[in-house]
Amino acid sequence: MTDMTYEEALKKIETLLRFGSKPGLERVQKLLSLLGNPQDKLKFVHVAGTNGKGSTCALIASVLKKSQYKTGLFISPFVTDFCERMQINGEMISHEELSSLVERVFPLVEQMAENGEIITEFELITALAMQWFAENRCDVVVLEVGLGGRLDSTNVISVPLVSVITSISLDHTAVLGDTLAKIAYEKCGIIKENGVTVCYPEQKEEAFEVIRRTAAVRKNRLVVAGMDSVEVLSMNITGTGLEYRGLLVSLPFIGEHQVKNAVTALAVIEELKKLGYNIADHSIEAGFSSASFPARMEVLSADPLIVLDGAHNPDGTAALADAVRKYLGNKKIIAIAGMLADKDVAGAVQNFAGLFSRVITLAPNSPRALDAQRLAEHFQKIGIHAESSADADAALAKGLSLLEGDSALLICGSLYLAGDIRPRILNLLHTK
Repeated sequence: MTDMTYEEALKKIETLLRFGSKPGLERVQKLLSLLGNPQDKLKFVHVAGTNGKGSTCALIASVLKKSQYKTGLFISPFVTDFCERMQINGEMISHEELSSLVERVFPLVEQMAENGEIITEFELITALAMQWFAENRCDVVVLEVGLGGRLDSTNVISVPLVSVITSISLDHTAVLGDTLAKIAYEKCGIIKENGVTVCYPEQKEEAFEVIRRTAAVRKNRLVVAGMDSVEVLSMNITGTGLEYRGLLVSLPFIGEHQVKNAVTALAVIEELKKLGYNIADHSIEAGFSSASFPARMEVLSADPLIVLDGAHNPDGTAALADAVRKYLGNKKIIAIAGMLADKDVAGAVQNFAGLFSRVITLAPNSPRALDAQRLAEHFQKIGIHAESSADADAALAKGLSLLEGDSALLICGSLYLAGDIRPRILNLLHTK
């Protein structure tokens, strides 16, 4: 029984610095050593990349769960509940368990602070997750990198079962570097000596060259996921039908990029099978069809059609725009959009040129939010009728009021926005 409430636990976590005062893994290594190095008791699939990490992790974890392995999943950021960050077999950590963990671990953080060793928020979350997964004796943990790779606090683990590099593009350039090669170098920090690395298909050449070179230097067998292993049988707004080596696989995600993420996940699964993991064909089929990943072209309602997507950088919005053209091309699109000020807003917005008939802009619930009026001006510059809204309920009411005939409502631009609006929409639909 814990004395700390869930709200108190979250407040404790949020008192820590969001990003480190100085880069490096020493602090999180020290905290984990004080906990008895729980990460050393676990086996990992470690996933880095710019886009597609979450979908790839969700697919791998779902297949492992259906194969009867006790499967941990560590993701960031969350969409609606902080506890989404750490899950076992698809169930997120309970509020009570998180409170108990924080109550036990936080005194160590305070002890370190007295010695001038300041743990950051993400370092603490990583340590909490490692402790929880170890205490629950997970067979495998699918571990998503928070930011970058080389200096990310998840990189405290030893050689993973498989290192995975998903699609690389320009994002977080102030932290990770301003070229694809520099960003790829940071992501490739998760490649450890004598391991196996799986790479997303059709990686941009500049990034792929860094991945190839790093894998060679660290004596990794590099597996490039091949698009020739799958055939797309069908694609519509609700999902994608694939044939994979004679298996009929139903993918509940849509878009060409999601097919590439699926191929990456399948390549990882093949590597796990080579390592002795017992993964049957029916587990792949069941794992794929039951995988879920909120706020990625997620259909919240079919009538009226309401779609939610958290894409927040130019590559992400390009993939979203492509999916909108393919699956919603005959519909009038009303959008609710919000973005963070530290993203390439102009580049992300440019991808929506000619797609939306109206946009209602909103500042996401984040200190890094871009002012709604300024975002509206970005849309106006590319000829889209845009107006700003003061709050989420007003934006939602306005967006829904504009739906008529063959139209759809798309909420996009930031996971913070998605997290705020998703429960509101589900609640509205539930009370209809």
